[in-house]
Amino acid sequence: MHFIFEVHMKPGYPPERYAQAWVKASELIQQAPGALGTRLHRKIGEPNVLLAIATWESKAARDAMEATPDQQVADIIREQAQFVEVKVIGEYEAPEWEVVIR
Repeated sequence: MHFIFEVHMKPGYPPERYAQAWVKASELIQQAPGALGTRLHRKIGEPNVLLAIATWESKAARDAMEATPDQQVADIIREQAQFVEVKVIGEYEAPEWEVVIR
């Protein structure tokens, strides 16, 4: 399952600063059962827009983590909220169809 959201930096707030906080929070979140990693992408042509993808074993695993939030994670999110706007894109099942060429 993928939880996907877009993060828009408010004027004057560098994406690199948000990314530092995102890494700290993600390292804590990844200790939760069912957490399978996160990725943060910068939008081409819009460097102040980031796409975050959190991968979970299941929606139930993510919901369980959200039900008992880590205080340090909550503090990081609250601190960042003044500098960014977050738009949740949605929750997606693992891919039914996948083509990987390397």
